[in-house]
Amino acid sequence: MTALLEITRLDKTFETSKGATQALRDIRLTVKEGEFLTVIGPSGCGKSTLLKIVAGLDTEYAGSVRLAGQPVSGPGIDKGFIFQEPRLFPWLTVEKNIAANLSLKNPAIRERVDELIQLVRLGGFAKSYPRELSGGMAQRVAIARALLRNPRVLLLDEPFGALDAFTRSHMQEVLLDIWQENKTTMIFVTHDIDEAIYLANRVVIMNAHPGSIKRIVPVDLPFPRKKANRSFQELRHLVLNEFEKVDELELVDSSGI
Repeated sequence: MTALLEITRLDKTFETSKGATQALRDIRLTVKEGEFLTVIGPSGCGKSTLLKIVAGLDTEYAGSVRLAGQPVSGPGIDKGFIFQEPRLFPWLTVEKNIAANLSLKNPAIRERVDELIQLVRLGGFAKSYPRELSGGMAQRVAIARALLRNPRVLLLDEPFGALDAFTRSHMQEVLLDIWQENKTTMIFVTHDIDEAIYLANRVVIMNAHPGSIKRIVPVDLPFPRKKANRSFQELRHLVLNEFEKVDELELVDSSGI
């Protein structure tokens, strides 16, 4: 796999009424084409800030961020972004939310929207409105909308954080299906260690104050993964050991075993 995203010596500082606060310090990261990368760390370590910089939603930083060899200078169709909440238009149906500002009368758009509805397992709900959907279904619509323009990278900011455990597990399976079928490069921010290991090719562990990369852990487990397997638990223990006080860092222990 070739390098798709290259972040070099990235620093981010916020100016506040109390002075300057450094949010990110010396971030150096390369993400390969087709890779699934997860990012974990304590609240306030800059995970979401990093994602917004890659998305081009924040351009006030020092250092270099390049996507497919080009500097990231703002938002674009080459970068899809999934927020913590779906942010659907309540007056539009599922299919029209996915199409957004594109016309379903265009045969190519119509075909692509229909394909995405099947891909995110929403067959039969094309004419439904957001109020008729569960939280997980609404997030699937948001993912389909982000995939419509075939982005080079899909950025996901704790998209399953508000879902119950059963729905969250189901959504993880849906997302893996999408990744394996489309080979879209994904960067997924989460507080959940199990989720991070379950989804990723590599897990980026961040420190806080200021945010920096502590370690990058490769996940060489085959898919589908079983969280109760010894190899999964050994890797989970390794990640946990990277934190001196896991409970104080507010990371989620969701193993249940």
